[in-house]
Amino acid sequence: MVNTKPYLFNRAAIIGLGLIGGSLGMAFIQRNLIAEVVGIDLNEETIQSGMTLRAIHWGTTDQREGIKGADLVILGTPVNQIVPTALAIADCLAPGVIVSDVGSTKTGIVNRLEECLPGHVLFVGGHPMAGSEQQGVQNADPYLFENAVYVLTPTPKSSPQAVDRLQRLFEGIGAHVLQLSPTEHDLLVAAVSHLPHLVAMNLVNTVGKIAEKHPITWQLAAGGFRDTTRIASGDPALWRDICTANREPIRQCLHLFRESLDSLIHDLETGADEKILAGLIRAKDLRTVIPEKKKGLLPGIFEVVVNVPDRPGMIAQIANSLGERGLNIADIEILRVREGDGGTIRLGFTREETAASAFETLREQGLVARRR
Repeated sequence: MVNTKPYLFNRAAIIGLGLIGGSLGMAFIQRNLIAEVVGIDLNEETIQSGMTLRAIHWGTTDQREGIKGADLVILGTPVNQIVPTALAIADCLAPGVIVSDVGSTKTGIVNRLEECLPGHVLFVGGHPMAGSEQQGVQNADPYLFENAVYVLTPTPKSSPQAVDRLQRLFEGIGAHVLQLSPTEHDLLVAAVSHLPHLVAMNLVNTVGKIAEKHPITWQLAAGGFRDTTRIASGDPALWRDICTANREPIRQCLHLFRESLDSLIHDLETGADEKILAGLIRAKDLRTVIPEKKKGLLPGIFEVVVNVPDRPGMIAQIANSLGERGLNIADIEILRVREGDGGTIRLGFTREETAASAFETLREQGLVARRR
């Protein structure tokens, strides 16, 4: 199909073809927003995969070669490599080029790059608040950013024209663009993403200590516990780097959380049951404020629960039927099994529309299924 709309950029160079970089490239190409997308990665196989998946038009392992002629450069490396990568290519960046990053912390990155990049480079910090537990370009998804928040963190030094072009670009891939200061971004992300991850980590480790004396503990930790702690399965090295980069806002949030825990402990010790009830009611009410249809930093799971007859190969049959329709199962759990009676399995999907299609597919096969 011939593109009749003008491109927003002529050439974008994406440095780092992981899940985010690859998904951005796919979205740019699929929506005809950028004439040419170049992928830059240390791994040749990753570049080949990116071309095969149409996440990029071509790629190279040479950063300085890859950014030649680019009017947009996106730094898609791990957060601790963003500044070193930008400084390594600084003297090759063309006048007027817009540079942005995808790092989950902003203050340190923005301050350093505004200080060190040449004056002819237009830098605007960015953070797509979407993700998946499955990493790598092989899991890239052109729809990853649809209905997700994409934060831009301009400062008084930022070019308004560059901010506007980036906003139109990211709105073009279906994201809701939000502008925050770098410091406000870091505090809010520490609260809604970094704190929950660390709480999940400590929850698992706390139960692990109990399980050392009571090994049967893990047999009781089924669906609810798994859902609550799912984010603790993230890449430990990545989260170490995030904690390092956003140390002070995370510390502030942890202090607030500790105050809440201390208050709860005191209420339990003094029998203040009504205060405990009030806290539970407040949390329940506050949770209703969270938008249901908008993606956030913590990858969501949309579930379908299906009753499975006691017949050989039924789980494989279900998986195959969904796979034939291009419906990818992100998580699967056997909830209960009774010999001669069948059982119940929970299927998790990263997109609501995928869960809806899976539900209809299972119903068409005569299976009893429900969404939750």
